[in-house]
Amino acid sequence: MSVVSIPIVNKNYPMGCEDGQESRLIELGKMVDSRARQILDKIGPLPENALLATLCIVLADELRSQPTPVATEGDLREILARIREIKHKISQ
Repeated sequence: MSVVSIPIVNKNYPMGCEDGQESRLIELGKMVDSRARQILDKIGPLPENALLATLCIVLADELRSQPTPVATEGDLREILARIREIKHKISQ
């Protein structure tokens, strides 16, 4: 397990991740930092706990607002084939 320091609005937050996932965590941290700075630009200074709570709500709202992906017919065929494969292994 690795620990990466993630800066969000000039404060570093140590976060654990699986080995090899460090760069992904750093990129995600940059996205969070950018969004936090956008919030601060719009509403002004906030205490750290209020900023983090606001950031969580904004990100959750953005996730919920995204359209739900639709499985294609090919996706469903692939899933069905995998289910049949697992069923066959279980039945042996």
